[in-house]
Amino acid sequence: MAGATIGVHVDGVSKRFAHRVKGEIYAARDVRIDVRPGEFLTLLGPSGCGKTTTLRMIAGFEKPDAGRIRFGGQDVTDLPANQRNIGFVFQNYALFPHLSVFENVAYGLQRARPAERGASRAASRDVLQLVGLAGYEHQFSGQLSGGEQQRVALARAIVIRPRVLLFDEPLSNLDAKLRVQMRTEIRDLQRRLAITTVYVTHDQEEAMAVSDRIAVMNQGSVVQEGTAEDLYHRPASRIRRDVRRPRQSRSRPRRRNRRRHRQASRRSGTVLRARAARPGLAAGDAVRARAAPGSDRDRPRRRREHADGDRRVAHVSGREGRVSLHCGDARRCRPFATTRGPARSRRTVHVDVACGSRRTP
Repeated sequence: MAGATIGVHVDGVSKRFAHRVKGEIYAARDVRIDVRPGEFLTLLGPSGCGKTTTLRMIAGFEKPDAGRIRFGGQDVTDLPANQRNIGFVFQNYALFPHLSVFENVAYGLQRARPAERGASRAASRDVLQLVGLAGYEHQFSGQLSGGEQQRVALARAIVIRPRVLLFDEPLSNLDAKLRVQMRTEIRDLQRRLAITTVYVTHDQEEAMAVSDRIAVMNQGSVVQEGTAEDLYHRPASRIRRDVRRPRQSRSRPRRRNRRRHRQASRRSGTVLRARAARPGLAAGDAVRARAAPGSDRDRPRRRREHADGDRRVAHVSGREGRVSLHCGDARRCRPFATTRGPARSRRTVHVDVACGSRRTP
């Protein structure tokens, strides 16, 4: 639907604003991001870290003070938003209250291609069917639930066959249960359409659930990139650990080499033994140690999964996760845990895809 899939390259962009109290501040500073064709990349970070400013520069709503932005091989830095062929899903949905669901979805397509009115109507119906809103054409936004309004906003974004799909915290106005449902639907739809997607959120669980890769931002810069598993188990900075979950650390232990592990002595005299998170540590280096659920003794030796059907892991977060099981036309979601029972038991979880059951020996 989106045509040829392209990548997005953000090369050293910066954006400054004049603040009445603080003076000139950087909302984004030398941001460098490469989004691969068809990839789902999430910008994750606390409020004020620059993630929305970066997204708005990709969309064309803000012009960077420095750096370049490219869609595929095309430089779009100076191109206005309406000429970039992007789909944008806003945090507040931005639906027209005086237009019906069908008119909201068809609006952008009719503005972009006024000569193809008949084709626009057919395309709008097809997209409403795709997002599960067939039969809602004559409803108005005030008559819809939050999740239904979100689907209308998503349909309006994808009906124009965008080259790039952008999301600005689209689930923040929904309740917890509906957020889980909608993030799964967004991820499934993005995979089906194979649209290059950039997604902004401050919720680390949400980021882990939907993303191929995550770029963590702080104070206007990208501090780490990687998959959800990489960022969870190998955080590169204290900021990364704070985004992931409340900090569980001990201040300034000292480590020395010991085969594949490091031995760290806290000032209290307690000795900790753990795998080194990065190479190059020498005796006497001051580092921080962390204790994460699902790591060290909590981590099992192995986990087997019987793949009699199509198994897709939707997201993994520490010692818990959720697996989607596709068996023919049936689709089941089952949570799984990397450990069961006491931390020392090292029991293995088996997921039997054929019947969608979970068992531990």
